[in-house]
Amino acid sequence: MTGRGVRYIQKTAIGVFLLVCVMGPRNAYALPEYAVQTAQSCSACHVGGFGPQLTPLGRQFKLEGYTSRATQDFVLPLSAMAVASYLHTSADQPAPPAPHYGTNDNVALDQANLFVAGGFGDHFGTFAQFTYDGIGRSFAWDNLDLRATNRTTLLGQDVLFGVSLNNNPGVQDPWNTMSAWGFPFTDSALAPAPSAGTVLGGALAQSVLGVNAYAWWNSEIYSEVGFYWTPGRGFLRAMGVNPNEGVGVLSGTAPYFRLAYEKQYGDQNFDIGAFAFLPNLYPGGDQSTGKSDHYTDVGIDASYQFLGSGENIFQVNGIYTHERQRLDASALLGSSLQSNSLNDLRADVSYYWQNMLGGTIGFFDTWGSADPILYGGNTTLKPDSSGFMVQLDGTPFGNEPSALGVRFNVRVGVQYRIFTKFDGASSNYDGLGHNASDNNTLRVFTWFAF
Repeated sequence: MTGRGVRYIQKTAIGVFLLVCVMGPRNAYALPEYAVQTAQSCSACHVGGFGPQLTPLGRQFKLEGYTSRATQDFVLPLSAMAVASYLHTSADQPAPPAPHYGTNDNVALDQANLFVAGGFGDHFGTFAQFTYDGIGRSFAWDNLDLRATNRTTLLGQDVLFGVSLNNNPGVQDPWNTMSAWGFPFTDSALAPAPSAGTVLGGALAQSVLGVNAYAWWNSEIYSEVGFYWTPGRGFLRAMGVNPNEGVGVLSGTAPYFRLAYEKQYGDQNFDIGAFAFLPNLYPGGDQSTGKSDHYTDVGIDASYQFLGSGENIFQVNGIYTHERQRLDASALLGSSLQSNSLNDLRADVSYYWQNMLGGTIGFFDTWGSADPILYGGNTTLKPDSSGFMVQLDGTPFGNEPSALGVRFNVRVGVQYRIFTKFDGASSNYDGLGHNASDNNTLRVFTWFAF
């Protein structure tokens, strides 16, 4: 794409962003207000009555641009969430995971969120999240998804089509397989985490803008094409993002492709899909070599739901991503080999009783090629990490409004993450005697929505 074309897309998208920001607050509805807007309980759209895991009705509401409504009454267009937790690792971490915290047994306000979200009119809707990071003690924009939608009939088929302006590849996706909305649905920055991950696994979250056009054919076939770019440094700083942090700065625009098929059978539904993301990045924003790093992320995903009239709910999600890396710039800078690959496989199975009490078991496995420069800090020189996570949680107000007289919901849960490999090995992965199991993490959390 030519430089003129890139600038045209950027100016058009930012213009839409500013227009919706100006118009949205006059008639927008925030997350708990979605229930008011649609006259539905939280459990109608959310598995377990809370969190991002969507039912078919929730996915439809999202694809329709958050515009479905059962009332025209004005509702205050603000909501808030907060997540707090206690964290314990099997062994003390080598150093405090963040300033003001210890090497173990930490209690923290993980995050507090403010939302401006909902539909206005028949064709426009917003989901805008702004977050106070209680670990980093900073405020920044978070997930953004601004939509314009419409319907038509094509070749005798109903077609819902729309455009999304968003800031995280995958955040616009209606299923719960992409990293933006995948399990675990809540986590803590204080927890030990492997160092390697794919670009599509969240590496560009909140540091890019993208425009995605999609079509939902006969409520079965979903197709999407989008383009992402890195906004100006001044814009990112205004949004609370440090432009010098992260995996890098996009060179030009990065194309994104998505295709999926969903089928419903009574109280069951499944989907299967494929995706691709092809970014070129200046590592750390360094353009001194005149080269960029080329990534190709391709993969498949699938999910299955059994809703069981709200009594017994089962869900299975799975996603596999293969990333091919041609690191021309990083190789010239001496920070990696020129060619690498990375694979990521994740799956989770959950069960909820009465949309109140639930349990989830998740599996994760990341593996790839050896690189003595990029992964020189571990003994195998590989990025391999794998393990399991178990979560038990309860949500008392997912089916009915709370007795407090306000839109309020809460989830209380416990997580335990088990590592079988961490940064390359199961034992002595860093050459200092640390084992993967030292990073096993117990987390007790509370998650509030107002």
